[in-house]
Amino acid sequence: MVENERKDDNTGDSGGKSPKKLRVLLRTFGCQMNEYDSEVIRSILGQEGYTFCDSPQDADIVLLNTCAVRENAHRKVIGHIHALHHLCQDRPFILGILGCMAVNMEEALLANPALKIDLIIGPDSYRRLPELLARAAGSGGPAADTDFDISENYTGINPDRVSRVNAWVAVTRGCNNFCTFCVVPYTRGRERSRALTDILAETEKLAAQGYKQVTLLGQNVNSYADHATGFSGLLQAVSRVQGIERVRFMSPHPKDFPDAVIDAVAREPKVCKHIHLPLQAGNSRILKLMNRTYTQEDFLALVRKIRGRIPDVGLSTDIIVGFPTETASEFEDTVRVMEAVAFDSAFIFKYSPRQGTVAQKKYPDDVPEEEKTTRIVRLNAIQKGISLKRNSRHTGKTLPVLIEGLASRRSAREFQGRTDGNTIVVFPGQPGLAPGDIVPVRVTAATPHALKGETASP
Repeated sequence: MVENERKDDNTGDSGGKSPKKLRVLLRTFGCQMNEYDSEVIRSILGQEGYTFCDSPQDADIVLLNTCAVRENAHRKVIGHIHALHHLCQDRPFILGILGCMAVNMEEALLANPALKIDLIIGPDSYRRLPELLARAAGSGGPAADTDFDISENYTGINPDRVSRVNAWVAVTRGCNNFCTFCVVPYTRGRERSRALTDILAETEKLAAQGYKQVTLLGQNVNSYADHATGFSGLLQAVSRVQGIERVRFMSPHPKDFPDAVIDAVAREPKVCKHIHLPLQAGNSRILKLMNRTYTQEDFLALVRKIRGRIPDVGLSTDIIVGFPTETASEFEDTVRVMEAVAFDSAFIFKYSPRQGTVAQKKYPDDVPEEEKTTRIVRLNAIQKGISLKRNSRHTGKTLPVLIEGLASRRSAREFQGRTDGNTIVVFPGQPGLAPGDIVPVRVTAATPHALKGETASP
């Protein structure tokens, strides 16, 4: 935290230091869009001469790019803030809270003196970050900008990529769906799509830098629209960029899956045969309360259509247990859908009310915590068995695997990568192999969470 005497310094540059001497620790919480936004932030600050470090003790500025989707994410950030102040109690620093939590909880964050926050910035205001940092360093109070900007797509900024294997490419920002449990429309604003020409220019630049995989991002990525080009056209256009070998996307919404999108995944060889298809709940009444705009029957029909066109597709999902008023029998519908679909993997969460959402305002959080725990434990056990069965079908096959890095920091003997269907594969390293390479791996064993194998001859 910058102490009062530093804030009273009218240099506006954190006690006389130039930006080139200011070191920034940037930590990211939450979704892939936050990871992409952090790369945008690194680029904006890097162009102004700021440098980055990995330790709080070395930082003049600590920026936390936050998530507000679940209560656990909120608690994690608050705990991290307290830990930072304890660790650096003898070393002043500027503390900034960025992202969804900054918008959703601005007043509460600034009203808590124990947090000692100097800067609050929402997802549409990162271009102003250097200006607001200077203000936070030179003023007597926190600087803030959490306004929405429907025109902001960060066009013209080349993100400072962290990964050298996969590149995130945001194609939409914001969301118009207003699921009753979700805070995103209130923290990221209304949905807007980037121009196709901008997306292709970014992808071509990534291919020239050696990237073989891009992941198209959006809160509802398959509602993308740029004049006559919809999401299916975007998939086709991106997959035809020379040098790009894999195209992924997330997260889609089941309501926006026309045949053209399914056909694009099926027909385009570079579009990975993996779809993240959030279920959220398996009971139609609960889905209506969630404002998901589809029924259990609609979801199952979509899965049948997808698997009919793409038989070997990998499917993953998100599920919420204990949504307000969810009965035991309604939860059993979720169990039945999970077993019927047989997802390759699932991210399962307990419902937690989020400030400002319809569910938080209208529905009592009336499913006891212990019941939520019982339900999540049961679903995780069911999914573990399904995942093992789904992974075991690959045993004996040779699959192309994109190497992401070492399987463990403690050993350089094994690599970890992913199949086209997004299944993790661990295999012994070989001389000459490096992250970003796509290599054939013969699968020798399966666990619920990964495949094990050995490199094979091409």
